[in-house]
Amino acid sequence: MILPDDVMIQAGGLTKTFVLHTQGGTAIPVFRDITLTVRAGEVVALHGPSGAGKSTLLRTLVANYRPDAGHVMVRHGGDWVDMVTAPPRHVLAVRRHTMAHVSQFLRVIPRVPTLDVVAEPLIALGEERTAARARAGALLARLNIPERLWSLAPATFSGGEQQRVNVARGFVSARPILLLDEPTASLDRANRDIVVDLIREARDDGAAVVGIFHDAEVRAAVGARLFTLERRETAA
Repeated sequence: MILPDDVMIQAGGLTKTFVLHTQGGTAIPVFRDITLTVRAGEVVALHGPSGAGKSTLLRTLVANYRPDAGHVMVRHGGDWVDMVTAPPRHVLAVRRHTMAHVSQFLRVIPRVPTLDVVAEPLIALGEERTAARARAGALLARLNIPERLWSLAPATFSGGEQQRVNVARGFVSARPILLLDEPTASLDRANRDIVVDLIREARDDGAAVVGIFHDAEVRAAVGARLFTLERRETAA
């Protein structure tokens, strides 16, 4: 596939329907024939009503969901990887080196200290443990997570604290692609502004960012281009 050098994601023909087998095979169409191109240094905001498939599209881009049809081409180093058809080892390599996904909820191994949760992506890339923990600590401090909490598991934290740990984990390793699912949803204004700064810095460093931002001020602050999804009717 030949695409401009600044294209980082090229998705085409994406179609997704959920089938509820325990409810008589009811089909819930989410989206159909979506085409999305995202370039380096760009923020794209997925926009639309609840149920339009914004989170589903993000999960499809990172290959947590498999679409019924279509492709998701991701620039991974000097190659292109189709996240729909690639073998699991290639998908995992993209997630480790190229694409970070900040979901709405923090999912980590229980009882692992917060500092190690945030440092883990760097250690997985081969960074020395002490240096990785130092970088993780600096980011946690910037996000107003007190040092006295770093040795504790984040499951004990408030919702806003967990969200900031989630953001720190996603941003600690500078990756070319960031997928963000409501990264500021549970934050007060001061911490929201810190996350906005992190997004702008990543964008200015050339990252391709796809996010869900329900706050119009956040969308404006990060200079987002809107990509609108329409809600589809349920089919029998």
